[in-house]
Amino acid sequence: MNPHPQYSPSGWRGAIARYFNFNPLQTNFRTEIVAGITTFMTMAYILVVNPLILSDAIFLNQSGDLFSELVVATGLSAAIGTLMMALFAKYPFAQAPGMGLNAFFAYTVVLGLGIDWRLALSSVFVEGIIFIILTLTDIRRQIIKAIPLSLKNATAAGIGLFIAYIGLSGNPETGGAGIIVANAVTKTAFGSLKEPTTIMAVIGLFITAALVVRRVKGALLWGILATAILGWILNITAWPTGLFEMPPFPQHLFGQAFLGITNLNANNLLNFIAITFVFLFVDLFDTIGTLTGLGMKVGYIDKNGELPRANQALMADAVATTTGAVLGTSSVTSYIESAAGISEGGRTGFTAVITALLLGLSIFFIPLIQAIPAYATTPTLVIVGVLMLSSIRQIPWQDLGEAIPAFLTLFMIPLTYSIAEGLAIGFISYPVIKACQGRATEVPKLTWILAGVFILRFVFMTFQFES
Repeated sequence: MNPHPQYSPSGWRGAIARYFNFNPLQTNFRTEIVAGITTFMTMAYILVVNPLILSDAIFLNQSGDLFSELVVATGLSAAIGTLMMALFAKYPFAQAPGMGLNAFFAYTVVLGLGIDWRLALSSVFVEGIIFIILTLTDIRRQIIKAIPLSLKNATAAGIGLFIAYIGLSGNPETGGAGIIVANAVTKTAFGSLKEPTTIMAVIGLFITAALVVRRVKGALLWGILATAILGWILNITAWPTGLFEMPPFPQHLFGQAFLGITNLNANNLLNFIAITFVFLFVDLFDTIGTLTGLGMKVGYIDKNGELPRANQALMADAVATTTGAVLGTSSVTSYIESAAGISEGGRTGFTAVITALLLGLSIFFIPLIQAIPAYATTPTLVIVGVLMLSSIRQIPWQDLGEAIPAFLTLFMIPLTYSIAEGLAIGFISYPVIKACQGRATEVPKLTWILAGVFILRFVFMTFQFES
């Protein structure tokens, strides 16, 4: 029996199926819906974590707690960005304010450099406008094309290691797995099984693995729910305090990106330019790395190394960043947790439509979202890491000119906690090692140019923020 039946050309279901190309991609409504829910469940933490990080900086400049408003800004910006990705690029990729970029916004820009948070939002808005220009001029798509195939496969594998590392290394004091913990001597070490959350993460991993190997539909989603419910029953995590809560309008945040530019003066102009450059650079290559890695995983990258509809995906990302700044949050970017939905069979933008709807609705159900512990998502992130790592087989390991840059890329992505940094090191090492082989002419000119840009970026960052 064909598990992916052909859809009738009549009716709204047929219209949706045709728009998202269900039949050519061999998918169906059930698969896409489960995939969309799974992606949402693995990234729902951002609805709480992003407001917590940003409120550390924004709270100091406002009377009253803006946490609830930041939840609304986070949820709406993520929903808008994801829906744009779904409808225009037709990819199963979700978007939300990026981790790392939000920490840079709060702790380096606002608290460290003393930049007013409104001006910091203006910087994010300017970054988004520059992204739109770069997309319209086709520069961002050309950058994706310039990434060597071995680095594309390494990026996908590195993202797999990265998301598994994120899941395993969560802080047990805040509900994380704590299977990997910081250690002063060895840098990282195995956590303590005295921690109830660590035990729950391990149990959840076996539950999810069992569901996956038995090929249960929606295994990753059921694994999250089973682990969370078991934690509630055992009183390791508190039960939800409620289900529904009316969200406030983000009146103290909305439009502040426009007002923030009035705080620009001769004293902070250079810092404004510097932080805009950092936002631009990190977001640019985080997004390119994520789109490339996910595209390799789902099989979208064509024989020429290009991502079809790349400009539509990049434009959705650029507009989402700009919209997010207007709503009052840091840079919006594509999320690697989308790999969870892809692993459940999500192949079209309809997966992202479901995720976007849930992100939009979630601002009404914050008490329930807060009750889902971080350790419940650990098993899914680990299993997705396993699946993403399969692209490592496509790297030509016998050719050290390809293998060394690829290894550096996939190794540095999780260890630097940044897709952009891993890709930067891969871009720099690739042409240099090729030149050492006497094969410099095989490297496209744009790859050489980007390697130079990455080197200048490291020099700039060293003197601007570390001197």
